[in-house]
Amino acid sequence: MDPVLIGEILAGLMFFGVIGMLMLGFPVAFTLAGTSLIFAMVGMIFGVFDPSNFGALAGRYIGFMTNEVLVAVPLFIFMGVMLERSKIAEQLLLTMGKMFGSLRGGLGISVILVGALLAASTGVVGATVVTMGLISLPAMMRAGYDPKLACGVICASGTLGQIIPPSTVLIFMGDMLAGINAQVQMSQGNFAPQSVSVGDLFAGAFFPGLMLVGLYLAWMIFKAIVDPESAPAMPVPEEERKGLWKEVLTALVPPLLLIMAVLGSILGGIATPTEASSVGAVGATLLAALRWRLSFKVLREVVVSTASITAMIFIILFGASVFAIVFRQMGGDDLVHEFLTALPGGAIGAMIVVMMIMFVLGFILDTFEIIFIVIPITAPVLLLLGLDPVWVGVMVGVNLQTSFLTPPFGFSLFYLRGVAPNRISTGMIYRGAIPFVVLQIVAIALLFIFPDIVLWLPRVLY
Repeated sequence: MDPVLIGEILAGLMFFGVIGMLMLGFPVAFTLAGTSLIFAMVGMIFGVFDPSNFGALAGRYIGFMTNEVLVAVPLFIFMGVMLERSKIAEQLLLTMGKMFGSLRGGLGISVILVGALLAASTGVVGATVVTMGLISLPAMMRAGYDPKLACGVICASGTLGQIIPPSTVLIFMGDMLAGINAQVQMSQGNFAPQSVSVGDLFAGAFFPGLMLVGLYLAWMIFKAIVDPESAPAMPVPEEERKGLWKEVLTALVPPLLLIMAVLGSILGGIATPTEASSVGAVGATLLAALRWRLSFKVLREVVVSTASITAMIFIILFGASVFAIVFRQMGGDDLVHEFLTALPGGAIGAMIVVMMIMFVLGFILDTFEIIFIVIPITAPVLLLLGLDPVWVGVMVGVNLQTSFLTPPFGFSLFYLRGVAPNRISTGMIYRGAIPFVVLQIVAIALLFIFPDIVLWLPRVLY
């Protein structure tokens, strides 16, 4: 049998083998590396894999550890965890609830707005959903909200951290797409390629993120008008209303200024994402200290949580590097290229198929696992077909956010299930998420039809 064909068959089997092992519940990083090593040994037996290729791993790992762009990841995680553990996020939720609670649908509106603010300050989906589930869900139940609507709005708002900058997902995708875009341009004879940066992706995701917030708010207002019993008003006592402006100043303005400083400095070209992330980490710590919420215990919890989340992400990245080397050397890249270029519809047809594959993978894999596996395999082909790397990155981000919400395996639904009271059934959470999944699909369709929603701001700024 032709060695090229054998290699492509093994590459395809390895991809599905990794998915199968993950569905059995094995740890992701070790599954990626372990399954790849097994198939590498099989490839060596058939003469389609050279073990000397593993010599590139050391250089890759050192590159990850010395990459200044990726330093922003633990710093942004630190910023988000500090805002959560120091109860600043909790105070923000309570204050916004008082501001809008007297309106029909006001609590739901406050959850969406706080979700957007926390997304712009944390980028950690799990922490945001859990925090809002613990604080907002009981308040919405006491106010008489439809449990399905309450669960749906909390899950949807919590997932905004996937796409609203400074998202850690966008940082990794920006770094990967920068390298892939340079390779693709040079393969086409352009030895002075136009660079792609994390700042480009942040700028590209800005308006899509706002668009999603707008769609969520429109749905909440629609429900409050059409079905007022599902989103009743929560009267605020007069004594609480008197001092509300002081609470707004202390709870809302400082985090908002921090977000504007971090995100504004990146979009304005004043600071790199890494520099801005350090400002965000220090700023969140100062906010906690000024509110007398900073203690050695809190700082220790924040540092340990940051280290755990960062280690989890990077060990998946290391395992994915083993997978990428074996897959590529056995001809997997050629197999993917042939498959995508043969699809009807050209570049858009290929993009739709990749989006569908990622959406399905989102049922069983975490976001980082998907981008570390799928982006290096598919992005070179998509960029060769002429798609804009910033548009591709933002579309993937919105798509993965949709899979985070989709029953029955959406991760956000599981996060809320873990903190919701027993009277909230899993079915209620699933049914509540469906309208917001539809809104996400509408957003994806709009980005397909009007790509300038993504590309206008990067073009103007950079």
